[in-house]
Amino acid sequence: MSTIPSVLVCLAPGSEETEAVTTIDLLVRGGVRVTTASVTDDGSTDIVCSRGVRLLADAPLIEVADNEFDAIVLPGGLKGAQAFRDSPLLVETVRQFHQSGRIVAAICAAAGTVLEPHDLFPVGNMTGFPGLKETIAEEKWQDKRVVWDRRVNLLTSQGPGTAMDFALKLIDLLAGRAKAHEVAQQLVLAAGIYDYRDQEEA
Repeated sequence: MSTIPSVLVCLAPGSEETEAVTTIDLLVRGGVRVTTASVTDDGSTDIVCSRGVRLLADAPLIEVADNEFDAIVLPGGLKGAQAFRDSPLLVETVRQFHQSGRIVAAICAAAGTVLEPHDLFPVGNMTGFPGLKETIAEEKWQDKRVVWDRRVNLLTSQGPGTAMDFALKLIDLLAGRAKAHEVAQQLVLAAGIYDYRDQEEA
């Protein structure tokens, strides 16, 4: 790709820090430009995540929502996902990404808590945290670590332990398989995490 891919990662109080930070870290390793945006009632960029880790977002979502990004990422964490669900700006931003054909990526609680209640993807296979399986329509649910539905440019994943799979697939989609493999080689991946070494479809 001739231009550097860019991703908007949203953060809210209660977001799952492993999912957020792992995704941000791997995207940066993959040469992707990452902007973090806070989804808070008061516009604060100081985010206390689900286990008490504090993250500092680059800007409130309202300041960057209309910028040009290739993908939007919604980490899980139930309280964080509920904050996303209850933010009209966040929901409309995701709707705009989807309608313009850009990638929407959601992990853990985010798919069932944000995408489904607002019917943002009437069609679209997805996964999420297995303990919240009932929040996703039965005909859409897939019990896989990562689900990519190319029909609607929707990437979903299951939880903190699948955050590397999730981030590597996003790098594959944005920067290519060779870049995903290059990043995978740096990580000493656990057995079972796809490393993009071969050319088979993940």
